[in-house]
Amino acid sequence: MKLFSNGRSLHRRRMRCSRLWSLALMVMLTGSVSACGSTQSESVPSPVPTDSNLLFPDTSYASVGIIVYQVDLFDSLTDGMPTNLDDLYGAAPGIFTFRGGAFRDAPFVGHVQGRPDTVSVDWCFSTGYDGRVTDYGVWGGGTGWTGQPLYVCWPDSCMERFRSESTHLTRHFSSKELIVGSLASRVYFIDFETGDSSRHSIAVHNPIKGTVSLDPTLNGNLYVGQGIPASRPFGAMVVNLFQHKVTDFYPQDRKAWRGWGAYDSSPLRVGNFLFRPGENGTIYKYRVVGDTLKLHSTLKFKTKGRNAAGMEASLAAYRNYGYISDNHGHVLCFNLATMQPVWCYDNHDDSDASPVLAIEDGHPFLYTGSEVDKQGAGCCYVVKLDALTGALVWEQRFDAGRGMMGEKKFDGGLFATPLLGRGNCEDMLFINVVTNAKPGMKGDFLALNRKDGSVCYRIQQKRYAWSSPVALLNENNEMFVFTADVQGCVYLYDAKRGETLLCQQVGLNFEASPIVVDNHVVIGSRGRKIYRLTVKQSHP
Repeated sequence: MKLFSNGRSLHRRRMRCSRLWSLALMVMLTGSVSACGSTQSESVPSPVPTDSNLLFPDTSYASVGIIVYQVDLFDSLTDGMPTNLDDLYGAAPGIFTFRGGAFRDAPFVGHVQGRPDTVSVDWCFSTGYDGRVTDYGVWGGGTGWTGQPLYVCWPDSCMERFRSESTHLTRHFSSKELIVGSLASRVYFIDFETGDSSRHSIAVHNPIKGTVSLDPTLNGNLYVGQGIPASRPFGAMVVNLFQHKVTDFYPQDRKAWRGWGAYDSSPLRVGNFLFRPGENGTIYKYRVVGDTLKLHSTLKFKTKGRNAAGMEASLAAYRNYGYISDNHGHVLCFNLATMQPVWCYDNHDDSDASPVLAIEDGHPFLYTGSEVDKQGAGCCYVVKLDALTGALVWEQRFDAGRGMMGEKKFDGGLFATPLLGRGNCEDMLFINVVTNAKPGMKGDFLALNRKDGSVCYRIQQKRYAWSSPVALLNENNEMFVFTADVQGCVYLYDAKRGETLLCQQVGLNFEASPIVVDNHVVIGSRGRKIYRLTVKQSHP
Protein backbone atom coordinates (compact mmCIF):
# COMPACT_ATOMS: atom_id res chain seq x y z
CA MET A 1 0.00 0.00 0.00
CA LYS A 2 1.57 3.26 -1.16
CA LEU A 3 0.05 5.80 1.19
CA PHE A 4 1.26 8.41 3.59
CA SER A 5 -0.47 8.18 6.96
CA ASN A 6 -2.18 11.57 6.51
CA GLY A 7 -3.84 10.37 3.29
CA ARG A 8 -1.90 12.58 0.88
CA SER A 9 -1.23 11.06 -2.49
CA LEU A 10 2.21 9.54 -2.77
CA HIS A 11 2.71 11.07 -6.17
CA ARG A 12 2.02 14.60 -4.91
CA ARG A 13 4.88 14.19 -2.46
CA ARG A 14 7.41 12.74 -4.90
CA MET A 15 10.48 14.92 -5.16
CA ARG A 16 11.78 16.67 -8.27
CA CYS A 17 14.55 14.16 -8.90
CA SER A 18 13.43 13.05 -12.34
CA ARG A 19 13.11 16.68 -13.57
CA LEU A 20 16.83 17.25 -13.15
CA TRP A 21 18.04 14.65 -15.58
CA SER A 22 16.97 11.49 -17.30
CA LEU A 23 18.83 8.31 -16.63
CA ALA A 24 18.85 5.57 -19.25
CA LEU A 25 19.35 2.12 -17.80
CA MET A 26 20.28 -1.00 -19.70
CA VAL A 27 20.87 -4.29 -17.91
CA MET A 28 21.91 -7.50 -19.63
CA LEU A 29 22.05 -10.62 -17.47
CA THR A 30 23.82 -13.81 -18.44
CA GLY A 31 25.33 -16.72 -16.56
CA SER A 32 24.64 -20.13 -15.14
CA VAL A 33 23.88 -21.37 -11.65
CA SER A 34 25.56 -24.29 -9.89
CA ALA A 35 25.23 -25.62 -6.34
CA CYS A 36 27.29 -23.58 -3.88
CA GLY A 37 29.57 -22.11 -6.52
CA SER A 38 29.40 -18.82 -8.33
CA THR A 39 27.13 -17.01 -10.73
CA GLN A 40 28.34 -14.15 -12.89
CA SER A 41 26.23 -11.63 -14.70
CA GLU A 42 27.28 -8.92 -17.05
CA SER A 43 25.59 -5.57 -16.67
CA VAL A 44 26.01 -2.40 -18.65
CA PRO A 45 26.33 0.22 -15.91
CA SER A 46 24.16 3.24 -16.38
CA PRO A 47 25.95 6.58 -16.70
CA VAL A 48 26.35 8.40 -13.40
CA PRO A 49 26.42 12.21 -13.33
CA THR A 50 29.73 13.55 -12.05
CA ASP A 51 28.11 16.45 -10.18
CA SER A 52 27.56 15.12 -6.65
CA ASN A 53 24.61 17.48 -6.16
CA LEU A 54 22.56 15.82 -8.89
CA LEU A 55 20.03 13.27 -7.79
CA PHE A 56 19.30 9.72 -8.79
CA PRO A 57 15.83 9.37 -10.32
CA ASP A 58 12.65 8.99 -8.30
CA THR A 59 11.78 5.68 -9.87
CA SER A 60 10.73 2.19 -8.82
CA TYR A 61 11.85 -1.06 -10.49
CA ALA A 62 9.73 -4.18 -10.91
CA SER A 63 11.77 -5.94 -8.22
CA VAL A 64 9.97 -3.83 -5.60
CA GLY A 65 6.97 -6.05 -6.30
CA ILE A 66 8.35 -8.78 -4.03
CA ILE A 67 7.56 -6.63 -0.95
CA VAL A 68 4.60 -4.87 0.60
CA TYR A 69 5.49 -1.43 1.88
CA GLN A 70 3.98 1.69 3.39
CA VAL A 71 5.37 5.22 3.68
CA ASP A 72 3.89 7.41 6.41
CA LEU A 73 4.45 11.17 6.49
CA PHE A 74 4.34 12.95 9.86
CA ASP A 75 5.76 16.37 8.92
CA SER A 76 4.05 17.66 5.78
CA LEU A 77 5.55 21.16 6.13
CA THR A 78 9.17 20.08 5.75
CA ASP A 79 10.71 19.19 2.40
CA GLY A 80 11.98 15.63 2.60
CA MET A 81 15.07 16.32 0.51
CA PRO A 82 18.23 16.42 2.67
CA THR A 83 19.86 19.84 2.65
CA ASN A 84 23.04 18.31 1.24
CA LEU A 85 24.09 14.85 0.14
CA ASP A 86 27.76 14.95 1.12
CA ASP A 87 29.12 12.26 3.44
CA LEU A 88 29.20 14.28 6.67
CA TYR A 89 31.33 11.59 8.31
CA GLY A 90 34.18 12.21 5.88
CA ALA A 91 34.87 15.59 7.49
CA ALA A 92 34.24 14.45 11.08
CA PRO A 93 37.28 14.43 13.39
CA GLY A 94 37.32 10.71 14.04
CA ILE A 95 35.26 7.53 13.61
CA PHE A 96 31.66 8.47 14.38
CA THR A 97 29.56 5.49 13.25
CA PHE A 98 29.75 1.80 12.34
CA ARG A 99 32.41 1.27 9.66
CA GLY A 100 33.14 4.97 9.62
CA GLY A 101 30.71 6.59 7.21
CA ALA A 102 27.86 6.50 4.74
CA PHE A 103 29.52 3.89 2.51
CA ARG A 104 30.13 1.56 5.52
CA ASP A 105 33.49 0.87 3.86
CA ALA A 106 35.81 1.30 6.89
CA PRO A 107 37.82 4.27 5.58
CA PHE A 108 39.83 4.34 8.86
CA VAL A 109 42.92 2.59 7.48
CA GLY A 110 45.84 1.94 9.84
CA HIS A 111 49.53 2.46 9.10
CA VAL A 112 52.45 0.20 9.95
CA GLN A 113 56.12 -0.06 9.11
CA GLY A 114 57.42 -3.09 7.26
CA ARG A 115 55.70 -6.44 7.53
CA PRO A 116 53.77 -6.61 10.85
CA ASP A 117 53.93 -9.86 12.82
CA THR A 118 53.38 -8.76 16.42
CA VAL A 119 50.35 -7.67 18.44
CA SER A 120 50.84 -6.35 21.98
CA VAL A 121 48.31 -5.12 24.56
CA ASP A 122 48.73 -1.42 25.43
CA TRP A 123 45.95 -1.29 27.98
CA CYS A 124 42.75 -3.11 28.98
CA PHE A 125 39.63 -1.28 30.17
CA SER A 126 37.10 -3.13 32.35
CA THR A 127 33.38 -2.44 31.99
CA GLY A 128 30.68 -3.14 34.53
CA TYR A 129 28.57 -6.30 34.53
CA ASP A 130 24.81 -6.58 34.02
CA GLY A 131 23.79 -9.81 35.73
CA ARG A 132 20.05 -9.48 35.22
CA VAL A 133 18.42 -12.62 33.86
CA THR A 134 16.48 -11.87 30.68
CA ASP A 135 14.40 -14.08 28.40
CA TYR A 136 17.57 -14.31 26.31
CA GLY A 137 20.07 -15.07 29.05
CA VAL A 138 22.51 -12.95 31.05
CA TRP A 139 24.44 -10.46 28.89
CA GLY A 140 27.14 -9.44 31.33
CA GLY A 141 29.64 -6.83 30.19
CA GLY A 142 32.11 -5.82 27.53
CA THR A 143 30.82 -5.57 23.97
CA GLY A 144 28.96 -7.91 21.64
CA TRP A 145 28.00 -7.86 17.94
CA THR A 146 28.54 -5.29 16.40
CA GLY A 147 29.89 -3.28 19.35
CA GLN A 148 32.41 -1.12 17.47
CA PRO A 149 34.04 1.70 19.48
CA LEU A 150 33.89 5.30 18.28
CA TYR A 151 37.00 7.49 18.23
CA VAL A 152 36.85 11.29 18.53
CA CYS A 153 39.48 14.01 18.34
CA TRP A 154 37.43 16.78 19.96
CA PRO A 155 38.11 20.28 18.57
CA ASP A 156 38.97 23.08 20.99
CA SER A 157 35.45 24.53 20.84
CA CYS A 158 33.94 21.25 22.10
CA MET A 159 36.66 20.81 24.73
CA GLU A 160 35.96 24.25 26.14
CA ARG A 161 32.24 23.59 26.23
CA PHE A 162 32.65 20.23 27.95
CA ARG A 163 34.91 21.73 30.60
CA SER A 164 32.60 24.66 31.25
CA GLU A 165 29.27 22.78 31.24
CA SER A 166 29.91 19.22 32.40
CA THR A 167 30.50 18.05 35.94
CA HIS A 168 30.98 14.45 34.81
CA LEU A 169 34.52 14.65 33.44
CA THR A 170 37.35 12.82 35.13
CA ARG A 171 40.93 14.03 35.50
CA HIS A 172 41.78 11.82 32.52
CA PHE A 173 39.47 13.68 30.14
CA SER A 174 41.36 14.54 26.95
CA SER A 175 40.70 15.46 23.34
CA LYS A 176 41.30 11.89 22.10
CA GLU A 177 38.36 9.90 23.39
CA LEU A 178 36.78 6.50 22.77
CA ILE A 179 33.01 6.00 23.17
CA VAL A 180 31.71 2.46 23.61
CA GLY A 181 28.19 1.10 24.03
CA SER A 182 28.30 -1.93 26.32
CA LEU A 183 26.38 -5.08 27.16
CA ALA A 184 26.66 -3.79 30.74
CA SER A 185 23.80 -1.35 29.87
CA ARG A 186 26.08 1.66 29.96
CA VAL A 187 27.98 3.94 27.58
CA TYR A 188 31.66 4.25 28.50
CA PHE A 189 34.16 7.01 27.75
CA ILE A 190 37.86 6.12 27.60
CA ASP A 191 41.05 8.15 27.20
CA PHE A 192 42.51 6.77 23.97
CA GLU A 193 46.10 7.13 25.16
CA THR A 194 45.89 5.74 28.70
CA GLY A 195 42.79 3.53 28.82
CA ASP A 196 41.42 5.40 31.86
CA SER A 197 37.83 6.61 32.19
CA SER A 198 37.66 10.05 30.61
CA ARG A 199 34.22 10.81 32.02
CA HIS A 200 31.64 8.97 34.06
CA SER A 201 29.67 6.30 32.26
CA ILE A 202 26.00 6.85 31.38
CA ALA A 203 23.32 4.31 32.28
CA VAL A 204 21.11 3.34 29.33
CA HIS A 205 19.07 0.74 31.27
CA ASN A 206 19.33 -2.15 28.78
CA PRO A 207 22.24 -3.97 27.10
CA ILE A 208 23.65 -2.43 23.90
CA LYS A 209 24.64 -4.95 21.21
CA GLY A 210 25.04 -2.64 18.23
CA THR A 211 27.33 0.32 17.55
CA VAL A 212 26.41 3.73 18.92
CA SER A 213 26.58 6.65 16.47
CA LEU A 214 27.83 10.19 17.11
CA ASP A 215 26.27 13.07 15.19
CA PRO A 216 28.94 14.33 12.74
CA THR A 217 27.80 17.95 13.09
CA LEU A 218 29.15 17.91 16.68
CA ASN A 219 25.80 18.93 18.14
CA GLY A 220 26.56 16.63 21.09
CA ASN A 221 24.04 13.90 20.18
CA LEU A 222 25.00 10.28 20.63
CA TYR A 223 22.45 7.89 19.12
CA VAL A 224 22.03 4.70 21.14
CA GLY A 225 19.92 1.62 20.42
CA GLN A 226 19.03 -0.89 23.12
CA GLY A 227 19.53 -4.51 22.11
CA ILE A 228 17.88 -6.68 24.76
CA PRO A 229 14.94 -5.89 27.10
CA ALA A 230 16.31 -6.51 30.57
CA SER A 231 13.71 -3.93 31.68
CA ARG A 232 10.89 -1.91 30.17
CA PRO A 233 10.51 0.47 28.40
CA PHE A 234 12.72 -0.78 25.60
CA GLY A 235 13.79 1.08 22.46
CA ALA A 236 16.14 3.79 21.19
CA MET A 237 17.46 6.98 22.70
CA VAL A 238 19.50 10.12 22.26
CA VAL A 239 22.26 10.91 24.75
CA ASN A 240 23.43 14.53 24.80
CA LEU A 241 27.13 14.56 25.69
CA PHE A 242 27.17 18.22 26.70
CA GLN A 243 24.37 17.59 29.20
CA HIS A 244 25.70 14.07 29.93
CA LYS A 245 22.27 12.50 30.04
CA VAL A 246 19.54 10.81 28.01
CA THR A 247 17.51 13.60 26.38
CA ASP A 248 15.13 11.61 24.16
CA PHE A 249 13.71 8.11 24.34
CA TYR A 250 11.70 6.27 21.68
CA PRO A 251 9.87 3.26 23.16
CA GLN A 252 8.58 0.26 21.29
CA ASP A 253 6.46 1.37 18.32
CA ARG A 254 3.00 -0.16 18.68
CA LYS A 255 2.20 0.64 15.03
CA ALA A 256 5.21 -1.23 13.67
CA TRP A 257 4.63 -4.37 11.62
CA ARG A 258 6.89 -6.37 13.92
CA GLY A 259 6.57 -6.30 17.69
CA TRP A 260 10.20 -6.01 18.70
CA GLY A 261 11.87 -2.87 20.05
CA ALA A 262 15.59 -3.51 19.50
CA TYR A 263 17.89 -1.21 17.54
CA ASP A 264 21.23 -2.82 16.66
CA SER A 265 21.61 -0.70 13.53
CA SER A 266 23.97 2.29 13.79
CA PRO A 267 21.98 5.43 12.75
CA LEU A 268 23.17 7.57 9.82
CA ARG A 269 22.99 11.35 9.40
CA VAL A 270 22.41 12.65 5.84
CA GLY A 271 22.06 16.41 5.53
CA ASN A 272 19.45 17.63 8.01
CA PHE A 273 17.96 14.15 8.54
CA LEU A 274 18.82 11.15 10.69
CA PHE A 275 17.91 7.68 9.39
CA ARG A 276 17.41 4.91 11.93
CA PRO A 277 16.44 1.34 10.86
CA GLY A 278 14.72 -0.72 13.54
CA GLU A 279 14.36 -4.43 14.22
CA ASN A 280 10.60 -3.84 14.01
CA GLY A 281 10.64 -3.63 10.20
CA THR A 282 10.56 0.19 10.09
CA ILE A 283 13.06 2.81 8.90
CA TYR A 284 12.62 6.08 10.79
CA LYS A 285 13.54 9.43 9.26
CA TYR A 286 14.03 12.29 11.74
CA ARG A 287 14.58 15.96 10.96
CA VAL A 288 17.42 17.30 13.09
CA VAL A 289 17.28 20.92 14.23
CA GLY A 290 20.21 21.73 16.49
CA ASP A 291 20.20 18.77 18.87
CA THR A 292 16.44 18.13 18.60
CA LEU A 293 14.86 15.31 16.58
CA LYS A 294 11.40 15.44 15.01
CA LEU A 295 9.90 12.44 13.24
CA HIS A 296 9.47 13.26 9.56
CA SER A 297 8.45 9.97 7.93
CA THR A 298 8.75 6.19 8.10
CA LEU A 299 9.07 3.29 5.67
CA LYS A 300 7.66 -0.12 6.63
CA PHE A 301 8.16 -3.15 4.42
CA LYS A 302 7.80 -6.92 4.46
CA THR A 303 7.57 -9.93 2.18
CA LYS A 304 4.10 -10.60 0.81
CA GLY A 305 2.33 -13.15 2.99
CA ARG A 306 4.93 -13.02 5.78
CA ASN A 307 5.50 -11.05 8.96
CA ALA A 308 7.85 -8.09 8.84
CA ALA A 309 11.56 -8.74 9.34
CA GLY A 310 13.95 -6.78 11.50
CA MET A 311 16.94 -4.77 10.31
CA GLU A 312 20.14 -5.36 12.26
CA ALA A 313 22.44 -4.13 9.48
CA SER A 314 23.44 -0.48 9.29
CA LEU A 315 22.16 1.76 6.50
CA ALA A 316 24.56 2.74 3.69
CA ALA A 317 23.86 5.80 1.55
CA TYR A 318 25.03 7.42 -1.67
CA ARG A 319 23.53 10.73 -2.79
CA ASN A 320 19.74 10.37 -2.38
CA TYR A 321 19.70 6.56 -2.27
CA GLY A 322 19.84 4.46 0.91
CA TYR A 323 20.66 0.73 1.18
CA ILE A 324 19.69 -1.74 3.91
CA SER A 325 19.26 -5.51 4.40
CA ASP A 326 16.92 -7.40 6.71
CA ASN A 327 16.31 -10.72 8.46
CA HIS A 328 14.38 -12.14 5.50
CA GLY A 329 17.25 -11.52 3.08
CA HIS A 330 15.91 -8.43 1.36
CA VAL A 331 18.51 -5.96 0.12
CA LEU A 332 16.51 -2.77 -0.30
CA CYS A 333 17.37 0.50 -2.03
CA PHE A 334 15.09 3.44 -1.24
CA ASN A 335 14.99 7.15 -2.01
CA LEU A 336 16.13 9.13 1.02
CA ALA A 337 13.99 12.08 -0.06
CA THR A 338 10.68 10.29 -0.53
CA MET A 339 11.34 7.07 1.45
CA GLN A 340 10.00 5.19 -1.60
CA PRO A 341 11.61 1.83 -2.50
CA VAL A 342 13.69 1.92 -5.70
CA TRP A 343 14.64 -1.75 -6.03
CA CYS A 344 14.70 -4.90 -3.90
CA TYR A 345 16.98 -7.92 -4.23
CA ASP A 346 16.20 -11.28 -2.59
CA ASN A 347 19.43 -12.67 -1.12
CA HIS A 348 17.84 -15.90 0.14
CA ASP A 349 18.36 -15.71 3.93
CA ASP A 350 18.83 -13.49 6.98
CA SER A 351 21.24 -10.66 6.13
CA ASP A 352 22.71 -8.84 9.14
CA ALA A 353 26.08 -7.78 7.70
CA SER A 354 25.94 -4.14 6.59
CA PRO A 355 26.02 -3.52 2.83
CA VAL A 356 29.20 -1.84 1.59
CA LEU A 357 29.25 0.74 -1.22
CA ALA A 358 32.10 1.19 -3.69
CA ILE A 359 32.47 3.55 -6.64
CA GLU A 360 34.18 1.70 -9.47
CA ASP A 361 34.89 3.49 -12.77
CA GLY A 362 32.47 6.19 -11.69
CA HIS A 363 29.61 3.78 -10.97
CA PRO A 364 28.24 2.69 -7.55
CA PHE A 365 28.17 -0.99 -6.61
CA LEU A 366 27.03 -2.76 -3.47
CA TYR A 367 28.70 -5.73 -1.73
CA THR A 368 26.86 -7.80 0.86
CA GLY A 369 26.10 -11.37 1.94
CA SER A 370 23.65 -13.61 3.74
CA GLU A 371 23.65 -15.95 6.70
CA VAL A 372 22.67 -19.60 6.82
CA ASP A 373 19.79 -19.27 9.25
CA LYS A 374 16.41 -20.26 7.86
CA GLN A 375 18.12 -22.75 5.55
CA GLY A 376 19.53 -24.70 8.50
CA ALA A 377 22.27 -25.91 6.18
CA GLY A 378 22.95 -24.49 2.76
CA CYS A 379 24.87 -21.63 1.24
CA CYS A 380 26.13 -18.23 2.28
CA TYR A 381 25.37 -15.98 -0.70
CA VAL A 382 27.91 -13.17 -1.22
CA VAL A 383 26.82 -10.79 -3.98
CA LYS A 384 27.87 -7.72 -5.91
CA LEU A 385 24.91 -5.62 -7.07
CA ASP A 386 24.52 -2.60 -9.33
CA ALA A 387 23.63 0.01 -6.71
CA LEU A 388 21.36 1.95 -9.09
CA THR A 389 19.24 -0.92 -10.42
CA GLY A 390 19.76 -3.86 -8.05
CA ALA A 391 20.97 -6.01 -10.96
CA LEU A 392 23.20 -8.92 -9.98
CA VAL A 393 26.80 -8.50 -11.15
CA TRP A 394 28.08 -11.71 -9.53
CA GLU A 395 27.15 -14.19 -6.84
CA GLN A 396 29.53 -16.43 -4.90
CA ARG A 397 28.22 -19.21 -2.66
CA PHE A 398 29.90 -20.94 0.25
CA ASP A 399 28.73 -24.07 2.03
CA ALA A 400 27.80 -23.36 5.64
CA GLY A 401 25.60 -24.84 8.31
CA ARG A 402 24.27 -24.43 11.80
CA GLY A 403 26.41 -25.26 14.79
CA MET A 404 25.02 -26.41 18.13
CA MET A 405 26.37 -26.10 21.65
CA GLY A 406 23.90 -27.83 23.91
CA GLU A 407 20.54 -26.26 23.08
CA LYS A 408 22.06 -23.05 21.71
CA LYS A 409 22.37 -22.75 17.96
CA PHE A 410 24.99 -20.83 16.01
CA ASP A 411 24.00 -19.86 12.49
CA GLY A 412 26.45 -19.89 9.60
CA GLY A 413 27.26 -17.41 6.88
CA LEU A 414 28.18 -13.75 6.88
CA PHE A 415 27.90 -11.76 10.12
CA ALA A 416 31.02 -9.62 9.61
CA THR A 417 30.76 -6.68 7.22
CA PRO A 418 32.99 -7.05 4.12
CA LEU A 419 36.22 -5.08 3.78
CA LEU A 420 37.24 -3.42 0.51
CA GLY A 421 40.87 -3.83 -0.47
CA ARG A 422 43.26 -0.89 -0.25
CA GLY A 423 46.73 -0.17 -1.60
CA ASN A 424 48.06 -3.16 -3.51
CA CYS A 425 44.73 -4.96 -2.98
CA GLU A 426 42.25 -2.49 -4.48
CA ASP A 427 40.87 -5.19 -6.77
CA MET A 428 40.00 -7.47 -3.82
CA LEU A 429 37.24 -7.94 -1.23
CA PHE A 430 37.82 -9.58 2.17
CA ILE A 431 35.21 -11.47 4.19
CA ASN A 432 34.84 -13.64 7.30
CA VAL A 433 32.45 -16.55 6.67
CA VAL A 434 31.05 -18.73 9.46
CA THR A 435 31.13 -22.27 8.03
CA ASN A 436 30.56 -24.30 11.22
CA ALA A 437 32.58 -27.03 9.53
CA LYS A 438 33.21 -30.13 11.63
CA PRO A 439 33.97 -30.36 14.49
CA GLY A 440 31.99 -27.11 14.60
CA MET A 441 32.36 -23.38 15.28
CA LYS A 442 34.81 -23.03 12.38
CA GLY A 443 35.14 -20.12 10.02
CA ASP A 444 37.17 -19.00 7.02
CA PHE A 445 38.86 -15.78 6.00
CA LEU A 446 38.55 -15.26 2.24
CA ALA A 447 39.78 -12.88 -0.42
CA LEU A 448 37.60 -12.43 -3.51
CA ASN A 449 38.23 -10.73 -6.82
CA ARG A 450 35.96 -7.69 -6.92
CA LYS A 451 35.48 -7.93 -10.68
CA ASP A 452 34.08 -11.45 -10.94
CA GLY A 453 33.77 -12.79 -7.37
CA SER A 454 36.33 -15.56 -7.88
CA VAL A 455 38.15 -16.78 -4.77
CA CYS A 456 41.75 -15.55 -4.57
CA TYR A 457 42.50 -17.60 -1.45
CA ARG A 458 40.82 -19.10 1.61
CA ILE A 459 42.25 -19.57 5.13
CA GLN A 460 40.56 -21.61 7.86
CA GLN A 461 40.56 -19.92 11.27
CA LYS A 462 40.56 -21.60 14.67
CA ARG A 463 36.99 -20.44 15.28
CA TYR A 464 34.47 -18.44 13.28
CA ALA A 465 34.47 -14.63 13.22
CA TRP A 466 31.56 -12.23 13.60
CA SER A 467 34.01 -9.35 13.98
CA SER A 468 34.57 -7.28 10.82
CA PRO A 469 38.14 -7.08 9.47
CA VAL A 470 40.12 -3.83 9.22
CA ALA A 471 42.99 -2.74 6.97
CA LEU A 472 46.53 -1.49 7.59
CA LEU A 473 48.98 -0.21 4.96
CA ASN A 474 52.76 0.01 5.16
CA GLU A 475 55.17 2.48 3.56
CA ASN A 476 55.09 0.48 0.31
CA ASN A 477 51.28 0.65 0.13
CA GLU A 478 51.06 -3.06 0.94
CA MET A 479 47.87 -4.08 2.71
CA PHE A 480 47.56 -6.19 5.86
CA VAL A 481 44.35 -7.31 7.55
CA PHE A 482 43.58 -7.52 11.27
CA THR A 483 40.61 -9.60 12.38
CA ALA A 484 39.48 -11.55 15.47
CA ASP A 485 37.36 -14.60 16.28
CA VAL A 486 34.88 -15.73 18.92
CA GLN A 487 37.52 -17.67 20.85
CA GLY A 488 39.51 -14.49 21.54
CA CYS A 489 42.21 -15.02 18.90
CA VAL A 490 43.48 -12.16 16.75
CA TYR A 491 44.93 -12.65 13.28
CA LEU A 492 47.22 -10.71 10.96
CA TYR A 493 47.18 -11.56 7.26
CA ASP A 494 49.28 -10.45 4.33
CA ALA A 495 46.26 -9.43 2.27
CA LYS A 496 47.83 -9.88 -1.15
CA ARG A 497 49.68 -13.14 -0.59
CA GLY A 498 47.15 -14.79 1.69
CA GLU A 499 49.75 -15.57 4.37
CA THR A 500 48.94 -15.77 8.06
CA LEU A 501 51.47 -13.58 9.88
CA LEU A 502 50.01 -13.97 13.38
CA CYS A 503 47.40 -16.00 15.28
CA GLN A 504 47.44 -15.08 18.97
CA GLN A 505 45.10 -15.54 21.94
CA VAL A 506 44.26 -12.15 23.48
CA GLY A 507 40.75 -12.15 24.96
CA LEU A 508 37.75 -14.41 25.52
CA ASN A 509 35.27 -13.73 22.71
CA PHE A 510 35.60 -11.03 20.08
CA GLU A 511 32.14 -10.60 18.55
CA ALA A 512 32.56 -6.84 18.25
CA SER A 513 34.19 -5.08 15.33
CA PRO A 514 37.43 -3.11 15.83
CA ILE A 515 38.70 0.28 14.74
CA VAL A 516 42.27 1.07 13.78
CA VAL A 517 44.06 4.38 14.43
CA ASP A 518 47.65 4.57 13.13
CA ASN A 519 49.04 1.17 14.20
CA HIS A 520 46.67 0.81 17.16
CA VAL A 521 43.57 -1.40 17.14
CA VAL A 522 40.75 -0.90 19.66
CA ILE A 523 38.37 -3.81 20.11
CA GLY A 524 35.91 -4.92 22.78
CA SER A 525 35.20 -8.46 23.92
CA ARG A 526 32.59 -10.37 25.83
CA GLY A 527 33.69 -10.75 29.42
CA ARG A 528 33.99 -7.05 30.41
CA LYS A 529 37.19 -6.17 28.51
CA ILE A 530 38.03 -3.49 25.93
CA TYR A 531 41.58 -3.58 24.54
CA ARG A 532 43.93 -1.23 22.78
CA LEU A 533 46.51 -3.21 20.83
CA THR A 534 49.62 -2.19 18.91
CA VAL A 535 50.41 -3.85 15.59
CA LYS A 536 54.04 -3.76 14.48
CA GLN A 537 56.96 -5.59 12.97
CA SER A 538 59.02 -7.35 15.64
CA HIS A 539 62.39 -6.96 13.89
CA PRO A 540 62.51 -3.93 11.56
